[in-house]
Amino acid sequence: MSVEATFDVDELREMIADVLEVDGESITQDIDFIRDLGVDSLLAMELAVTLERHYRVKIESHEIADVRTLPDICALLNRKLRKAA
Repeated sequence: MSVEATFDVDELREMIADVLEVDGESITQDIDFIRDLGVDSLLAMELAVTLERHYRVKIESHEIADVRTLPDICALLNRKLRKAA
């Protein structure tokens, strides 16, 4: 299943960019949030809360800690949304 088939990638990218305070175009498929953007645990939790509110899912702290890329976020959301359905 492709990312595009499940999510509006542009909307998700902009949501992530808003939380991380970066340009949306910098959120590419292979950018590493921790290594390339300096995301720390506080920002990761802020991102989790934003995603929880938007997609109406519960994201545990250990789950968001494993997220490093846009495809990682999509995979996490896919799991959560399938479970909620």
